[in-house]
Order: sequence, then structure tokens, then C-alpha cells
Amino acid sequence: MRIFSVAAISTLSFQLSHAFAPLKPAYSATGNRFLSSSTHSVLGGQSFVGMTATEAESTSATKLTTEDAVSQLKKILAKEYTSFFSPMYRDYYSPDVTFTDPMTSFSGIDKYQNNVDMLASRTLMGSILFTDAGIALHKVTGGELDDNGNISNIITRWTLRVTAKAIPWKPTAVFSGISVYEVVPSPSSSVGVQILHQTDYWDSVNIKPDGSGEYQKVDKGLAVQDFVGQLKPGGFEAQAAGPELPYQLLRKGDGYEVRSYPAFNGATLPYNRRDEGLGSLGAFTRGMSPLAPALMEVQSSDTSDKFMTWPLAYTAPGETSPPEPKEAMEKAGEGQWRTIRVTNEPAKIIAVGRFSDASMEPVVRIADRELREALKRDGLVPAKSSEDTLRFAQYDAVFSMGQRRGEVWIELEEGGHPW
Repeated sequence: MRIFSVAAISTLSFQLSHAFAPLKPAYSATGNRFLSSSTHSVLGGQSFVGMTATEAESTSATKLTTEDAVSQLKKILAKEYTSFFSPMYRDYYSPDVTFTDPMTSFSGIDKYQNNVDMLASRTLMGSILFTDAGIALHKVTGGELDDNGNISNIITRWTLRVTAKAIPWKPTAVFSGISVYEVVPSPSSSVGVQILHQTDYWDSVNIKPDGSGEYQKVDKGLAVQDFVGQLKPGGFEAQAAGPELPYQLLRKGDGYEVRSYPAFNGATLPYNRRDEGLGSLGAFTRGMSPLAPALMEVQSSDTSDKFMTWPLAYTAPGETSPPEPKEAMEKAGEGQWRTIRVTNEPAKIIAVGRFSDASMEPVVRIADRELREALKRDGLVPAKSSEDTLRFAQYDAVFSMGQRRGEVWIELEEGGHPW
């Protein structure tokens, strides 16, 4: 898990709050779209329900094989992430455990826990500096034993957010990445294994630009620049057309994001002019509370239709399908709505590149090309079905003022990403 250097953040927060104090806070769409880690924590690709402290204590009282101890540790890590280290299971950490991330490093279990408690606002200083800290755990892998009894590194993949409330506009910083845990057998301890070292890598600065998807260490200045960039105030943003289709942020990369979208249904129609399509769907969905964004799909063939979709309902956590939009289903395909149909989109992993200019074809195609280049650089594979399709999203209300929010969307190939 990403642990911030308290001294570094305190200094940066103080400097930024004075440098930009006259400005007002800007809306952070990414922060508002971050889903609860408790509904998305996974272990080996399966849903994980955290153990209670009593269960952990009863397990530690029983002598474990190294294999069982590693399995138990992976569950403990999932529990710590979900609860934001409340409690922290100190028996699993060496007293001299060391921590390294792109911005800081330190050693000692007490300092480790103090940093976590500070970030979680459980200390006096933390309650002044931070709020709304949370982690979504996406995956826990590794921890295999070789023939000599050595344990391979355990790797967690996560997304972390924290709001710097000491800064007047209260920006939310978001990081995604991996933590690599060096673990050794500890026969003399009650839990059977110990974490000696944790190394964190951020998706935004540490991925090798060679298409391998592997991580490397980088100069600390790059990490500081990335963090400070997230704390700066944004400009005045255009009004959103409606509540946003929720998603889970899987990666905040260099110039793009990767998101997990739930299955949803929507009202879809073919269009020639975007303003006419927006007007038709606006009239059709009046009273239905459609969601943003409006999604446009353009085929590479000049003779193919262009399609626009407004999301209507999505699959909630714990459900298997979105609720039926009965009113839309009754109207679609009839009379003046004969070209509109209700469509269903399955759950997908989507890479997203943002642009702020008007959604003209040259702007969108440049953004699409730049996103594909970033995905190739970072070892992510677009779905084959996306090769002949240009898909982009518009979030702003028609004729709204302020900085626009447009995005290009590219579905990722199954198996072409680490989630």
C-alpha cells in the first residue's frame, strides 16, 4: 500500500495552501467516482470478506506450515487494506521492517504504523492534514514456495486516494500501483512468516516505457512532481449533463486511466449531427434521469452509421444485471422514437484518455492515437474489436460554460491487462 512521507506532504500542503489560497476548489470527478474498497477487495481473483481480529488471533495460536502461513498472510493483507490498517497485524512485520516508495523510505514497525495512522487521520497531525483516505485492493498474487522453502514476493495491486484538507480547495490525490512484499519463514513466531521489506511502485511514474508492463525505480523528483500536480487547483469546469456512470479506478497512469465499468443499459440511436442526436435523446429520456456521459461510436467506414448512447441504469454491487428501464423499453422503436432502441453493455475494462477541446473529429482522433501509444508503451492491449471503432464520451451539458470534459474510450483485451 502507498504510504506517504508525512514530512513531505506537510511541507507541500503548507506551501500550496499559501501559493493558491485566493482560488476556489474545483470539482474532482475522479475522487467522486472512487468506489468503496470493501466491495471490490479480491484475493487471487476471488471476492474476499475480511477476517475478524478474533479469527486472526485464533489462527495465529495454532502452529502453521509455511504454506498455510503465507496463505494466512495474504488474507491479513487484504484485511489491512480493507480496514485501512485498523487494526494493523504487527506480528506479521519484522520489528526492523523497511519501506520504500517513489517519494520516501524509512525503517521500523513503529514508524510504519505512525505513517499509516497519520494518513488515516488517526493522529492529531493527520486529522489536521488529511481526510477521506481509502484503498481499493484489486489483486493479491505471489507467495509461492520453492523446493528450498524460499517464499516468492507477494504482490498487491491497489488504488489509493487521500484528500489534503489542509489546503483550502481540498484536492484529492489518487495513486495506483503495486506493493512488493519480501517475506521469509519465521518458525519461531506465532504466525510463521514475517515481512522484511515493502517496495511500492506507482503506475504514473514507475512503469518501464518499453511495453513490458514491468516497473523500475525512478528519480524522486518525478514522484514529487506527480504528487504536487494533483494538489494544484483546477480551473472552472463545465456543468455535467447528469450524474456520472460509476466506475472503479484501476490505474491512474501517465496520461490515461484504466477503469472497470459495470454492465449497464442505455438509449441508443444513429445520428449524423451530434447536436441533433443530443436533442433527440434528451427529449426521449425526459423524466428518466439518464446518466453521463453521452457515448459516441464511429466506425472507420465513411458509409457506416454513427451511434450515440445515453446510459440509463447500471448493475449495482451484488446484482447480476441492471434494472430494466421499463419506460424506455415501452417507447423505443415506436412512432417518433422508431430509430431509438434500448441496448445492453456488458461489464468492461476501459482505458480512458481525456481531452478538453470541443469534440471535433480531428481532436478526437488525435486523442485516440495518443491513448493507443500510451497503452502500447505500458504493455496494455486494446481489444481487437476496438481497432475499427472510435469511441468517445461527452460529459458536459449542452451550451455549458467552462472547461470541457471529453474522453476517448478503448476497451482492453481480456488477458491484455493485469486486472
